[in-house]
Amino acid sequence: MDTDDLSQEAYKAIMIEAELFNHDLTLRFGVLSGDCNDEEEYLDKSLLLIKKLKNAKRYQLEDIFFGDVPNTDLLNKTLDRITENIAKVQKIPFNKRHFDF
Repeated sequence: MDTDDLSQEAYKAIMIEAELFNHDLTLRFGVLSGDCNDEEEYLDKSLLLIKKLKNAKRYQLEDIFFGDVPNTDLLNKTLDRITENIAKVQKIPFNKRHFDF
C-alpha cells in the first residue's frame, strides 16, 4: 500500500505528526507503508517501528536521521504522541474513517 491509501485520520495521526517533528521521521513511516497490505497492518507496524526507534542506539539513530540526530527527548515525546494518535484511530471503526478516493 501507499500512504495515499491511508484514511485521513491515520495520515494525520502518523504522517503529519512525524512531519511536524522531522522530515526524516516522516520518510521512515512513509517507507513502512510499502510493506503493508492495509491500514490496520500499517498501524500495527507503525507501533513496532516506534518501539524500535525508542530503543535505538545513537549510531542507529544517525543512520535513520542521515547523520543529524534530533534531540532524543523531543523524539520520544513525538513518538509517544504518535502512539496516542494511533490508539485513537484504532478506536474509530474502519467504515467510519474518511478516505480520499
